[in-house]
Amino acid sequence: MSLLAAATLLAQTPAVPGEAETWLDKGIDAYRAARYQDAIKAFQLATDLDPKDVKARLYLASAKMSLYIPGSASEENLAYAGAAKIDFKHVLALDPGNITALLSLGSLSYMEATGEHGTDTVKVDEAHSWFQKVLDADPRNKTALYSIAVIDWGKFHQTLDNARTSLGMTPSQPGPLPDAALRHSLQAQFGSVIEEGISNLRKAIAVDPRYDDAMAYLNLLLRERADLAESPVAYQKDIEEANQWVQRALDSKNARAEKAKAEPENVSPGRLQVAPGAQAERLATKVDPIYPPLARQARVQGTVRFTAIIGKNGNILNLRLISGHPLLVAAARDAIQQWTYRPTELDGQPVEVVTTIDVNFSLNN
Repeated sequence: MSLLAAATLLAQTPAVPGEAETWLDKGIDAYRAARYQDAIKAFQLATDLDPKDVKARLYLASAKMSLYIPGSASEENLAYAGAAKIDFKHVLALDPGNITALLSLGSLSYMEATGEHGTDTVKVDEAHSWFQKVLDADPRNKTALYSIAVIDWGKFHQTLDNARTSLGMTPSQPGPLPDAALRHSLQAQFGSVIEEGISNLRKAIAVDPRYDDAMAYLNLLLRERADLAESPVAYQKDIEEANQWVQRALDSKNARAEKAKAEPENVSPGRLQVAPGAQAERLATKVDPIYPPLARQARVQGTVRFTAIIGKNGNILNLRLISGHPLLVAAARDAIQQWTYRPTELDGQPVEVVTTIDVNFSLNN
């Protein structure tokens, strides 16, 4: 979601030429090259020259958001998030229904919710509120529908996991929960949350029938609901549907991966496309990903694949997700962004490289 604002902005029409627009163009060039500090300086000049320029303000906020690292409590990192929020709210002051700003504020709040001291429920609720504002303006916005469902799943998952443990149930042991009183208590507390998540995911998939991330979470929420079922028949019904969504998600991911293989990467001039194996041999610094606790608890494993642009100095400039389970993507991205490579040369000159990077997650490791 942190790339959402950039994707939306890059699709907008260029501004009319002028002094402010010149700085905006400079900022866009720096943003596309992942030179976010340079981009911030240029966008700040553009907004200073034209304070009512929504596009420049959106870019300024998005550049600051790109520098924010979820989970880091350093003052500098928190300042990036705070500054980005201020600028996104400036956008809303100029354009109250701006979907990009609303989605970005939801994403920032959600990223801030998870830190080294656990989950901040106030930030989670804040994220939910921003995404709900998106749906108020655009009821078919699939990103907001999906994001609220992810929040809903997270609200109940740890509680359910603790309940199963307290009853001596293993992660793979079928439900429903055998303690009727506990089941009823959890249903009263979380039933509406689960139903909201399931409903939103069904709507998101109706908007985009190939939305495999939504399918993956629909599977998880159906399994949560199944554990609160009043009968084995109701439990089995939800589990059977959950299994169907798992298969549909895998089919969709595989189809997308095959399409990506079949379509050659659009490589910009001055960049060299390199096979994954050849570039792996030039890896100088590798940071292993931290297995997300929620993914481990949910028994999620697999491979996350990105298309990567590696700079002339060997640093990662940009990552584009090709495939991977949503619970694993952020951890994979955080790890890869710390990787460095020995520079690649062509005719004696360093060049940027486009390649594919896989990050594997296995519960057996």
